[in-house]
Amino acid sequence: MVNIGPLSLPDFPLLLAPMEDVSDPPFRAVCKDNGADLMYSEFISSEGLIRDAIKSRKKLDIFDYERPVGIQIFGGDEEAMALSAKIVETVQPDLLDINFGCPVKKVVTKGAGAGVLKDIDLMVRLTTAVIKSTSLPVTVKTRLGWDHDSINILEVAERLQDIGVQALTVHGRTRCQLYKGHSDWSWIAKIKDNPRITMPIFGNGDIDSPEKALHYKNTYGLDGMMIGRAAIGYPWIFREIKHYFATGELLPSPTLKERVELCRKHLHKSVEWKGPHTGIFEMRRHYANYLKGLPNIKEFRARLVVLNTAEEIDAVLDEIIVAYDGFVFERTPIEIINYHEKCPV
Repeated sequence: MVNIGPLSLPDFPLLLAPMEDVSDPPFRAVCKDNGADLMYSEFISSEGLIRDAIKSRKKLDIFDYERPVGIQIFGGDEEAMALSAKIVETVQPDLLDINFGCPVKKVVTKGAGAGVLKDIDLMVRLTTAVIKSTSLPVTVKTRLGWDHDSINILEVAERLQDIGVQALTVHGRTRCQLYKGHSDWSWIAKIKDNPRITMPIFGNGDIDSPEKALHYKNTYGLDGMMIGRAAIGYPWIFREIKHYFATGELLPSPTLKERVELCRKHLHKSVEWKGPHTGIFEMRRHYANYLKGLPNIKEFRARLVVLNTAEEIDAVLDEIIVAYDGFVFERTPIEIINYHEKCPV
């Protein structure tokens, strides 16, 4: 078992990453169905929470079927982070996660997310303020450092553990890499190899196939891994990785009907949670991913993104099942490499 405070997870758990505009309850529901062991909310602005911003408060919604689930917050002000931690605790998630890894400019320029990697003392103060304000287990997600010349994750890990952080997830890129190049998990392995480190260490970045997941598991010796972009439109990746770990065999790709029906479930969960207008509008970003690999699908996608009722969308999804009856999805061969050897300087 892997323990995060009082929370017990299975050996080598698979975590769903907190992704802005993606990791909402409808998306988490389909990932849970397919084997995600621990999931996180979208990241939530501490300033938004204490201002009672509607969008931020809505992101606090969690449901019992999702558990265990964590809520992630970000910010650059100690008082705001402390107050937001108290607000988060009222909805009783299983843990509270702090985002010190988001690389986008609008977050970094506010001294939050990956911007804090330039000031470890500030990171420690912010984290301490959160820990003192909640009884929930507090975890952190961050990156290797600001850039290749200032990788400071080894110091960060020790100092965060020393103040009471219960688990650490590291995306194996620097802030300056954004999402380009390859992630470098060798630095994450160095954290785990540190005899002072006793909290669970999870790796994140580039996990997009069962083969790669097993290769990284065996190579870097971490406590688990977090999967983000590869799960968008393909939540089956969790069950496929678990099956490959257990048997060494690849599951068949999900059938056309499986893909369409899971897309349909995602749609209806979205409408149920957000209402028909917003639920349908925000679902439009997902169709291309669910239908990826189908030849000549452009016409159907074009229709899906302009329809305004779930009934109309259901009808088009039914048409797709009929139109592509018998189509078999093929796997793309995966090249297994040691990515840290190619990590750009």
